Amino acid sequence: MDASSRPRLASKARLRFDRKSSRYMLLYPERGLVLNPTAADVLQRCTGERTVSSIVDELAQKYGHEAPDVEREVMDFLQTMADRGLVQAAL
Repeated sequence: MDASSRPRLASKARLRFDRKSSRYMLLYPERGLVLNPTAADVLQRCTGERTVSSIVDELAQKYGHEAPDVEREVMDFLQTMADRGLVQAAL
């Protein structure tokens, strides 16, 4: 995955807001991950329409951080999710 990739959730994964805990969860067969707010922000933008670069720009602006720092963290997170088969690049 690189800055021009358009990540999207894998077909087996769903992003859901848990009203009890007021947090987003990433659900996939027989498992679930409770997401911190920044992870949820990244995955909410993984629709297959935005590039990684545009996701980074949006989050850098939202959190007031430098884009290179945000890019490194977003790329690491997306690669971890891709390695687990939960995010993939849209075709």
